[in-house]
Amino acid sequence: MSSKLVKDLSCPVCHDIFKEPVVLSCSHSFCNDCLQRWWTEKLIHECPLCKKITLLNDPPRNLVLKNLCEAFLLERDQRASAEPLCSLHSEKLRLFCLDHQQPVCVVCRDSKTHNNHRFRPIDEAAQDHREELQITLKPLQEKLKLFEQVKINYHQTAEHIKVQAQHTERQIKEQFKKFHQFLKEEEEVRITALREEEEQKSQVMKEKMEALSREIAALSHTVRATEDELRAKDVSFLHNYKVTVERVQQRPLLDDPQLVSGALIDVAKHLGNLTFNIWKKMKEMVSYSPVILDPNTAEPHLILSEDLTSVQRGEKQKLPVNPERFKIHHCVSSSEGFHSGTHSWDVEVKRGQSWTLGVVGEFALGKEKIHAGFWELCLLDGKYTAASPPLSDKVLSVKNKPQRIRVQLDCEGGKLSFYDLDTNTHIHTFGDVQTFIFTDTEWLFPYIRNNNELPLKILPAPVSVTVEQCTIPTSVWQSFSMLLN
Repeated sequence: MSSKLVKDLSCPVCHDIFKEPVVLSCSHSFCNDCLQRWWTEKLIHECPLCKKITLLNDPPRNLVLKNLCEAFLLERDQRASAEPLCSLHSEKLRLFCLDHQQPVCVVCRDSKTHNNHRFRPIDEAAQDHREELQITLKPLQEKLKLFEQVKINYHQTAEHIKVQAQHTERQIKEQFKKFHQFLKEEEEVRITALREEEEQKSQVMKEKMEALSREIAALSHTVRATEDELRAKDVSFLHNYKVTVERVQQRPLLDDPQLVSGALIDVAKHLGNLTFNIWKKMKEMVSYSPVILDPNTAEPHLILSEDLTSVQRGEKQKLPVNPERFKIHHCVSSSEGFHSGTHSWDVEVKRGQSWTLGVVGEFALGKEKIHAGFWELCLLDGKYTAASPPLSDKVLSVKNKPQRIRVQLDCEGGKLSFYDLDTNTHIHTFGDVQTFIFTDTEWLFPYIRNNNELPLKILPAPVSVTVEQCTIPTSVWQSFSMLLN
């Protein structure tokens, strides 16, 4: 209650809240009994404050002031009845025992139970414990905020999965339109596989979002309940403080949810080498690319062709932040990596003015900064450079501007070589790739960086089909015939 309000509603004579207030012609108000007693002691009827004489023996009632006083007294009584009292002594709880961590009254303070204990005024203790609880609550609040942001990313990923599935389905259908009717069954098989993957991965995302929603709900409940306690009155807050702190502290801070690799539709699996996979039926239409670019790794500025064999720079796209995706450098990697054998692929670079070709270790995929584990040949500002950190970059002497470059990776020999395909000229070879591929778990992925709006294209490899027939020697046939007889 405001001390000013109490003063305004108090009689100047008895200094208590007005009882049956009356008002004089000078506008001053007094309790009726207080005024009558004052006049009894005086010879004349004058105002006890300003001494102005009044001719009224029975001043009029101040009903407005009376109503205000009655409302004030009612509210004060309600407040007093709502304030908890000491269960042992029925006194107001004005102190807080630091040793027992509980509110106490002044009688408790002097009792044997609290002998030599430390006490604080209830308001100071409440403020200190509120600050402590705020500090304890802060990690939960931050975790809740992070979870909300991750849920948004999950939702964007789920939507992107649907877009990918729809786009991939459309490409598959367009590709299959080129074939004759007898390929219809193959088309249906692939569509079914795609839809099953969409359903499976969408279900995974749905389960993750549901799990995250449950965790958010639980965290929200804890945060709201704690915030309600923080807004409670001091005594009520301190009564519930132990339970509140235990609830906050016992709430586990789970690891930050992460979108695991492979959450997106494996577009490369459905679209990569599509015609090659059906070469037995339409071998004259087969086009095989030794490297398929993975759109799930493409930096958002890059645009891939429908068959995932060429890449160019464009406007930034709104894509989910999945772990495999390059964050910088306008790079995209292949869908499959190599860790054994010899592999080669040809890239058409005649339209590019700034590009990079090479291989990168699997561990570096999706990293914002790559300090090692990659080998590359790049063209920048008209200069050809070989780079393989932590070694220094090497500027190469290239006489003619290559139109097509062959990249050859020899995993066993530990070499990565680049050739001008048109002149069959060697450009550069890295001989230290072996230092990276030392176990079956180490994979190298071809990758391209394109800073141009014109595309770089992986050229199709020539396809040949050889049918080998097995000839059984005559002696084997004779032995087999003898067994039958």
